Amino acid sequence: MTTAPLSISEFIDRGNFSAQQIMIVALCLIFNMVDGFDITAMAVTAHQIGEDMQLTADKLGLVFSFSLAGMMMGAMFLATLSDIIGRRTMIIITLLLVGSTVILTALVNSLPMLIFLRFVSGLGAGAMLASVATLASEYSPERFRALSVTAVTSGYPLGAMMTGLVASSIVPEFGWRGMFAVGGTITIGLAVVAFLLVPESLQFLCKKQPEGALKKVNRVLARFSVQPLTEMPLINQSDGVVEADRQGILQKMLSLLTPELKRSTLILWATFFLCISTLYFLMSWIPKLIIDLGYPAEAGNLAFTLFNFGGVLGIFTLGWLASRWSLSTLISIFAVTAAALMWVFAAAASFQASQAILMTLIFVIGISLQGGYTGLYAVAAKIYPIEIRSTGVGWAIGLGRLGAVIGPGVAGYMIAAGISITTNFLTFAIPMMVGGILAYQLRVR
Repeated sequence: MTTAPLSISEFIDRGNFSAQQIMIVALCLIFNMVDGFDITAMAVTAHQIGEDMQLTADKLGLVFSFSLAGMMMGAMFLATLSDIIGRRTMIIITLLLVGSTVILTALVNSLPMLIFLRFVSGLGAGAMLASVATLASEYSPERFRALSVTAVTSGYPLGAMMTGLVASSIVPEFGWRGMFAVGGTITIGLAVVAFLLVPESLQFLCKKQPEGALKKVNRVLARFSVQPLTEMPLINQSDGVVEADRQGILQKMLSLLTPELKRSTLILWATFFLCISTLYFLMSWIPKLIIDLGYPAEAGNLAFTLFNFGGVLGIFTLGWLASRWSLSTLISIFAVTAAALMWVFAAAASFQASQAILMTLIFVIGISLQGGYTGLYAVAAKIYPIEIRSTGVGWAIGLGRLGAVIGPGVAGYMIAAGISITTNFLTFAIPMMVGGILAYQLRVR
């Protein structure tokens, strides 16, 4: 047995990025694909659901709104429990919650029940995103932390891409109910995978010290071929809010606004809100806007696919660059570039550029916009101390989801009013530009 206390800081931050740690990050990425599926499964089956249940567009819109509201509340409030019960436990619970409600959605026959199930499913998905981002951060060495967190957040566009592919195979054969039955079953299976393979955060165990903490720590260290310890490992106590581990949920939320964190928190919230309002404007309206330019529906679907594929590439590109340069500076560059390219797209559309040029611009906008936005998750994980990390990440995501509700809604009114695609792109480039400028102020490496 090892008698000298192990330093968690040296073990994680200064150690090698082992196969076990890479596996944990990869699993977190896969779990986050549930978030992408949860949103887009409804999108790709909305037409069939509307016909089957005789729901008009406004009622389907209500279902979408409740799902996003659930995600917002899950990230802001439910994710806070991760700082109390643990990251691993929260991930398992939310996977079970999302999986069961998605399966039940396949059996629903009324609008109120559909709304309720989508709301609860959103609660779980929102809380899970904050938890997996936090766990990936706490198992990654400092120099790879931004790469790990941004990689995990790439699960959303990956999930969105996979949903479209799966739907084209399942829906024609088994209908929209089959889509939800398959998705929910896979999610329940992932909960079993999490139970068997995902360890609790060492930093959480050492800071919170639940019952049997030393035994649990030694069980995790055994995976890394580290000899058992006779006393709890050391953990850095200079992270900022040291007393937060003894506080309740409300106190943890208020800890985000202490004098030491208030400035960073408010800038982070504003940046999340601005960037995600632009992101969801594009996620929601790209196909229709392309069709409104006179192109066929297939071109709209292609543009949506290219935007999300570009997003995956952008996320990994930013994560790789962040191991070499300042994270907040990179986010600022990506976001400002995305805004500038949206203005270029508006000009190209007004001059009736070819489809190839427009698709290329959408692809590159996806790289820069989604790459820059998802880098904010890594910033949130770096800003906040261990005791309130999930709370901080969750509130940033939750307030961002508010932008996800407002952005597409404003765009919908603009489109209904006959405002051109050019004006839409010019308008929504502005919050992205402002968000990029604010991101630079965070000064996070």
